[in-house]
Amino acid sequence: MTPSVLFVCLGNICRSPLAEAAFRHEAERAGLDVHADSAGTAAYHVGKPPDRRAVATAAYHGVDIGHYRARQIEPADYSRFTHIFALDEDNFANIRHRAPSDATAEIALLLDLVPGREGQAVADPYYGDAAGFQTTWRDVSEAARHLVVKLS
Repeated sequence: MTPSVLFVCLGNICRSPLAEAAFRHEAERAGLDVHADSAGTAAYHVGKPPDRRAVATAAYHGVDIGHYRARQIEPADYSRFTHIFALDEDNFANIRHRAPSDATAEIALLLDLVPGREGQAVADPYYGDAAGFQTTWRDVSEAARHLVVKLS
């Protein structure tokens, strides 16, 4: 079965699109056949592209996310994906609370994949400057590398 991974933050315009992009990039480099997507727990930005700083950060690392569009997690995602990764504890709790009784996806915090980072949140760069987006990219890239190893 092809692994399928959903990355989830609050609005799906900063952290989760960067996590999706980093994972796609690492999976491609490793030759891993996967399906990846991202979503938000809130509907604030549905249909909108990622934050311009997220787009710039991904582009700096050779990944185009300008075509991504925000969406909200939906009940079907809990069986459509094999793994759902929350980017912080609040969204993790929200995702688990919303899970339908027939959910089959493994639900976890993204940084639980990184030894020594278990239980930590990927920092939300939204209210900061471009440097915060680079920090987020480093975090999600490190987690993506560990996830590729786990799924290989």
